Amino acid sequence: MAIVKPFAAIRPRPEIAGQICELPYDVVSTAEARERANGKEHSFYRISRAEINFDNGINPYSSEVYAKARDLFQEWVAEGLLRKDAEPCYYLYRQIMGNHTQTGLVATVSAEEYLSGIIKKHEFTRPDKENDRINHIEALNAQTGPVFLTYHSNSALNTLFAAKTRETPVVDFTGIDGVRHEAWVISDKSILKSIEKEFERMPHLYIADGHHRSAAAAKIYQTRGGKNGSQYFLAVIFPHDQMQILPYNRVIKDLNGLSQSEFLEKLETVFTVLEKPFDKPARNKEVGLFIGGRWYGLRFKTGLSNGGNPRDQLDVQILQDKVLAPILGIKDPRTSERISFVGGIRGTVELEQMVSSGQYVCAFSMYPTQIEEVMDIADQNEVMPPKSTWFEPKLRDGMFIYRYEKN
Repeated sequence: MAIVKPFAAIRPRPEIAGQICELPYDVVSTAEARERANGKEHSFYRISRAEINFDNGINPYSSEVYAKARDLFQEWVAEGLLRKDAEPCYYLYRQIMGNHTQTGLVATVSAEEYLSGIIKKHEFTRPDKENDRINHIEALNAQTGPVFLTYHSNSALNTLFAAKTRETPVVDFTGIDGVRHEAWVISDKSILKSIEKEFERMPHLYIADGHHRSAAAAKIYQTRGGKNGSQYFLAVIFPHDQMQILPYNRVIKDLNGLSQSEFLEKLETVFTVLEKPFDKPARNKEVGLFIGGRWYGLRFKTGLSNGGNPRDQLDVQILQDKVLAPILGIKDPRTSERISFVGGIRGTVELEQMVSSGQYVCAFSMYPTQIEEVMDIADQNEVMPPKSTWFEPKLRDGMFIYRYEKN
């Protein structure tokens, strides 16, 4: 049973939401956040990455930074820039990115169900990143950025949400990246109950993005003993068939002592070289290779995966097991300095430029991991290979805020 609850969100005034809401704190560096908030007094980066309010060189994990985030949050609420709804509601959040549209339910979900495995995870978390989110949440007594969840698409919810989104949205703005963001408020008590009941029929929810936020919220729940609303955490939950995953590509700094011709020869033991080159694979088990100023189209030979585990069937895992480790000597892609990862949002021109710069020798353009593969791996309680999914569009921090009750 998936527990999903309405809540009284703290939200920006609709007319200034586009000025406040920003990309998640963890997809921009301090320098990028500082640049993007320049001249924007109420950019949410000033709360989510509060180190930008200080001079360069300040420790972003210092107590002064978290205190500044708290002070600004309280000021913006007091000034009415952020306002709390009077009653618990659900919200619909629609994002439009080019030809892609996705509509998710904004709600709170159960920290206990995260710990028990009803909310499925597929990534390891790092203690330093967990602690950063714990400190930020504790300082504000609020969660300012949602976890990105998915569920197996549900016809009843699809019908309900489609009807609601035919109404005029209460929030509608387009970010500087061209992504449009719309929101609706669901306050009718009978509809709230219907939504809750539909989710109760679901055996699992799945984390798409936001593993550190989930882990941090769960630890706060344990520390507080579930008091003051800490038994829930903020999420936006999308049906699986609306999810968009872009490829996560690989660029390599050297060929492990091989010449280009030797490297290409070794690749022929793993791949069939296709007659027609390409920069973007059109299907699973195909890979584009950029080396020596040109693209090659490659297809994995059959029978290469190491077993029946769904993780072993992933293109990124086969590439690691059959090329990166044995041929290029990159044993651990999490720690190796000889490999870098490029989100598909940057396109394949970025790969060409990185290789042409001379800093890298080749690039692998991957076919996107499918959401069904992510869910299968989570169902097996397995962990995805590093840098194997890039979800787009990203949810905006500051658009919906869940504040715990006061002690």
